[in-house]
Amino acid sequence: MTDAGLPEPVEGKAPGVVGRTVLIAGATSASGRAVAAALLEAGARVIAVGSDRARIEELETDLPGLVGEVADLTDEDEVLELAMRVHAAVGDVDGVIPLVGGWRGGGGILTQSDEDYRAIERSLTALRFVSRAFWDDLVNSPAGRIAIVSSTSVGALTAGGANYATVKAACETWMQALAHGFAGSDAAAAAVTFRVRSLAGLEGPLAASVVALWDAPAADLNGTVTTLTA
Repeated sequence: MTDAGLPEPVEGKAPGVVGRTVLIAGATSASGRAVAAALLEAGARVIAVGSDRARIEELETDLPGLVGEVADLTDEDEVLELAMRVHAAVGDVDGVIPLVGGWRGGGGILTQSDEDYRAIERSLTALRFVSRAFWDDLVNSPAGRIAIVSSTSVGALTAGGANYATVKAACETWMQALAHGFAGSDAAAAAVTFRVRSLAGLEGPLAASVVALWDAPAADLNGTVTTLTA
């Protein structure tokens, strides 16, 4: 057994999520709740992070065993402080699921406002900060996983969705860079992108897909892009 009380890794065998510590960034959305509940039910330790203390406390009440943390994930200093608190309280994490996001459309190129872009860009900023803060955890874990939710609009661009698709494409690019870094370090870690047309109604499939990240070897997952459907 490992020091954490988990089974020793077996070459070629998927590690499973039981006993893994998974941090969900932007956890108070419907999808965040679904992912947290599924991970807890599967036997993982879950750290849920959000910027609204009342909503995090509500989530802790609704999902016993979940550990709530409050942080602005678009503030690098707050993310670094979050990482220090998490390491002090529970140790390193085995998974990071950034779910900070939101959609804003526009009628065409000239109606893509800077205000809308800045609101959407929060997802990329949070992804960059959180993945960097927990990079060493994922590399050193026997089963490190990071996964984001992107959009099918990246592969089907429209003028009206220019802001949104641009940021999502940038998020996917960052994930491919993480995947390259994992591969270059020989870590048992994987960076995975899920695409959806809309998350509404796909909370269950997303949650099941996140849990299943620990059911396949990292080498089979790293750098993959998968479209989720009902």
